[in-house]
Parts: sequence; C-alpha cells; structure tokens
Amino acid sequence: MSGHSKWSSIKHKKGAADAKRGQLFSKLSRAIIVAAKEGGPDSTANLALANAIEKARSYSMPKDNIERAIAKGSGADADGSNFETVIYEGYGPEGVAVLVEALTDNRNRTASEVRHLFAKFGGNLGTTGAVAWQFERKGVVLVPAADVDEDALVLTAAEAEAEDVELDGSTFVVTTAPEALSAVRSAVEDAGFSVESVELAMIPKATVAIGDESVARSLVRLVEGLEEADDVQDVYANFDIPETLLEAVVA
Repeated sequence: MSGHSKWSSIKHKKGAADAKRGQLFSKLSRAIIVAAKEGGPDSTANLALANAIEKARSYSMPKDNIERAIAKGSGADADGSNFETVIYEGYGPEGVAVLVEALTDNRNRTASEVRHLFAKFGGNLGTTGAVAWQFERKGVVLVPAADVDEDALVLTAAEAEAEDVELDGSTFVVTTAPEALSAVRSAVEDAGFSVESVELAMIPKATVAIGDESVARSLVRLVEGLEEADDVQDVYANFDIPETLLEAVVA
C-alpha cells in the first residue's frame, strides 16, 4: 500500500474542524449530482452514485444534503448537466506521479489552474497517459488500528469479498473491487469496527519512498494546493512518506 492511505487518514482526522468543510461538501455534492445525472438516482444500479454517496457519508455529510444532490442530478433542473470529468497527469518533486480528477464546466479554466499549481509547487503537468498506467482504481475502507483484532477484521473483510487487509501505520487499509465497496463497508461496520473513511481511489501499483522533510513538504504543498482548487475532486500520488513525517508536514 502507498502513502495514500496515511494521507487520507490524516486529512480525515484534521478535517473534523476544518474551516474548508463547506468547500468539501460542495465538491461531494457535485460528484453526487453528476453521478445521478449520468447514471440515474438508483444507487443500487448506479455504481458511480453509490461510491459518491459512500464517500460523502464517510465525511459526515448530512443525509439531507445527499438527498438534495441526488434529486438535483436526476431532476429537470440538473445542475450537473454541464460538468464533465477530466483527468490531468503530472509529476511532483523526485518524479512522484500525480493524478488529478476534476469536474469542470470549463476545460480551459481548469487546465490553466492545474498547470499553474504544478509549476508553483515544483512539479510539472504531463501529457495524457503519462502516469495513469501507474494506478488502478480500488475501493478503500480505512479502519483505525487501535484495539482492533486483526484476525477478526481480516475474516470479516474476506467474507465480504474484500481483496486485501493491510496495516499501514496506525490504520488498517481494507482494499476492495470498486463494485464491492459498499458491501465491504457495511460488513465491517456491522461487525463492530469503526470506519474512518470510505472512498473509491486510484491506488499506485508501485511507490516512491520519500524520507527528506523538504521534499515531503513540497509534495504535500503540491497535493494540498491541487485539492483546494474548486474544480478538483481528487488528487492521487505514488509517494510513500512515513506517517510521522507526513503528520509533521501536513498543514
């Protein structure tokens, strides 16, 4: 597993009192709206919508907000009608691969902003296909490791057809096929385990180990800068920074 799980875990912990929570909910709503617009409002038949809802729930987005977003996407007044998904690929310091997923109604505006952010934080935007091959889409359920019976968690996850359970720092990472994410999350929660976050993520096939604090800080600033852009939904990178170092440099 990569530093992605540690990154997600630390962001989730620090995001509880984050002043940017309104922006996060706006992005989560946009993803739900677009998924409902493209695949319909039935989450049992629309995998993209089911996963967007799972992610929103993991960040404690109110049920009313989720339902309004579904209605907005599937109704006549579908705000998601002008948005499209665009993938940007590039490199950070030390050649770290960076994958950016955006929902935009203006490709030129978004591409310009993403290119600027890569340059500002020591990276560079690449061409289509430059780094995407280094990632694969998986469902990820994060479970805090404190007081967890690893054997029981592994058994629960296996019975729900999860692909893997791995201890990464202070968090167990349960990896699933995308279509099994909701079922695995439910099984883990029903068995009494605490779930920290749930998301559909692009997981790197191999990672770049980062031990230098200045490089780690530059990478974190690049990813944080991209994540704060209004059109950017998710950012993935194949760095592997030790958890203690990552906690020290995450804002």
